[in-house]
Amino acid sequence: MARRAGFAAMLAGATALATVLAGAVRADTVPSFNLYGLPGLIDMPDANMAPDATLGMTYGRMDTANRGSVSFQIMPRLVGTFRYTGIGDFDHSASADGIYYDRSFDLRFQILTESGWRPSVVVGLQDFIGTGIYSAEYLVATKTLGRGVQVTGGLGWGRLASHNGFEGFGDRSAEILGTGGQPTTDRWFRGDIAPFGGISWSPNERLTFKLEYSSDEYVTETELAGFEHESPINLGMDYRFKNGTQLSLYYAYGNTFGAQVTYAINPKTLGIPGGIESAPTPVSPRSAADAADLGWTADMVSAEASTRDRLARSLDREDLALEGFDLQPRRATLRLRNDTYGAPAQAVGRAARIMSRILPGSVEEFVIVPSERGMPASAITLRRSDLEALENEAAVDMLARTRFDEAPKDTPRMELEEYPRFLWSLAPYYSYSTFDPDGPFRIDIGASLGGEFQITPNIIASGSINKKVVGNLDEVTRVSESHLPRVRTDYGDYAREADPKIPRLTLAFYGKPASQLYSRLTLGYLEPMYAGASAELLWKPVDSRFALGAELNYVERRDFDMLFGLQGNETTDPVSGITRSFPHVNGHVSAYYDIGGGFNAQLDVGRYIAGDTGATLTFTREFVNGWRIGAFATVTDVSTEDFGEGSFDKGLMFTIPVAIGTGQPSRNDSTLTLRSVQRDGGAKLAIDNRLYERIRENHEPDVAASWGRFWR
Repeated sequence: MARRAGFAAMLAGATALATVLAGAVRADTVPSFNLYGLPGLIDMPDANMAPDATLGMTYGRMDTANRGSVSFQIMPRLVGTFRYTGIGDFDHSASADGIYYDRSFDLRFQILTESGWRPSVVVGLQDFIGTGIYSAEYLVATKTLGRGVQVTGGLGWGRLASHNGFEGFGDRSAEILGTGGQPTTDRWFRGDIAPFGGISWSPNERLTFKLEYSSDEYVTETELAGFEHESPINLGMDYRFKNGTQLSLYYAYGNTFGAQVTYAINPKTLGIPGGIESAPTPVSPRSAADAADLGWTADMVSAEASTRDRLARSLDREDLALEGFDLQPRRATLRLRNDTYGAPAQAVGRAARIMSRILPGSVEEFVIVPSERGMPASAITLRRSDLEALENEAAVDMLARTRFDEAPKDTPRMELEEYPRFLWSLAPYYSYSTFDPDGPFRIDIGASLGGEFQITPNIIASGSINKKVVGNLDEVTRVSESHLPRVRTDYGDYAREADPKIPRLTLAFYGKPASQLYSRLTLGYLEPMYAGASAELLWKPVDSRFALGAELNYVERRDFDMLFGLQGNETTDPVSGITRSFPHVNGHVSAYYDIGGGFNAQLDVGRYIAGDTGATLTFTREFVNGWRIGAFATVTDVSTEDFGEGSFDKGLMFTIPVAIGTGQPSRNDSTLTLRSVQRDGGAKLAIDNRLYERIRENHEPDVAASWGRFWR
């Protein structure tokens, strides 16, 4: 399991390179995507599904509307989509320079899969938690007739019932919700109903022609943006390149041309990153005489010291580190630090093979204790005879003979000969903001000089200084209309005044106060906007999918120059002039659960920076290769009116392992968070190295998930 880089938010270049090198999925495995970023015809949906875990990114334009979408096949039958649209020449009070920007979310579920005479059937919610401009629901069926021909028919509500509809159940509001972000449950499957449908023909895997009857009359665009709807008949053509990228051309509504590009990747099928690292040391089988020989135990002290030194040197050649070692006649315990391999099983496998070559022949039991920031995380026990017998067999055979336990109380003490250690890095950094209507995407790019002074394995001083080279974050001028202290929405002031800047400068203490308990205390400049102290305690059994944590923070707001000054916990609204204060103390109690199949859930309950109280629910789907895709939502006691645009905090997260772009093993990754809008409610501290991610990757569920790398 990869984790976030320690010095910077990791390389912007590595992120871009990682995506390119990952490659799109094959052309013959992904259905056509429509203008809404979903499997579909042109403007209408169909009932096709992409392969499980497909991540589809689309950008299209029709008339004055630009639509960008990210669609993720969450499960084989469930798809989620986030869409960002800009409509030009839009006569509405919420428009920015004549462009109306809109964020919307979709969900669709496949009720029936296609089989025999049965069509595939899908039910969908479109723009179910947005302003409502694209709000619609639908029930659609698609059937393959052979020779690349598919027919689709469906019923639509809301926007998809605006042309030639008939009366349905209940009334439906067509109001555009100013703040957005509210589930429009009072509209779902209400109001008029209209039919839609179409046919597609693919003469080969590259080319698809489409004919569509649309039930969308573009009422809002006609009234406010000058759109002309002359015909419900749309024509389209898709061309898919060998790597699966889709180029689409459309002629729609009797007078409008459109175009779209779709790029799809599948983290599930990308494989494990790395691959150009050196080959591992092979296992060294013993003879029967060596296994029975205990003559070396006559001078245990000398034998242990000599073995320890040889083992440390060999581990160092594999970019691993010995933190402690204990040698007994039949058993050896290695306290292992892994700063290199994203798959923990790969580090364990390499260490075990080295042990087989260096330890005396009578040592049958190897106990490897992964150490994270000086905290013994687990005890992984392997039999040497199993290593010898199964080296050329499937990794799962070795897993069946491996035992996972809590790290023992008599874990070898930390050896501090190489401490203190100083590590440094010079790397690119990036900061960004998204979905501000005055500038939907802004970014700063520069250089980050980072350092880490490891006083001991569990006492670490770290920090970085950043210098911007190019960017436009300092152009943020939009003022939040929330009625909360400006705990996040002053990020434009930080961008304008902080260059160079010190994003973080901390002293952290890590410990293990009891079995299954882990602790962290971080002091200093905790994140770009806040300084103070952060204390965390985590309970996590080694074989459990469940964990509990608690975090308590004392913070003070940093000066806008992001250097060493503090400005107190009061902010002034630039429009009203009202000064609001917020508490120094915030924190959460957290529950973590590994659902299985790569799905994880996290629930945080507590007080946020602005003083509001509530809960954050996060779901992620994680892949053995380090990719992670997730979504989160935070609801607090702040009203929609006080929160402002967006109604509550929510967003998507995409984590890409750096090893994808380099080919070398790495535990670093780069995470992109897309918030629908940045506001002050539901704001948490952005603290590095929280315990759960660091500890769990050395516990049984995560190590077992990466066990396919044990012999690599």
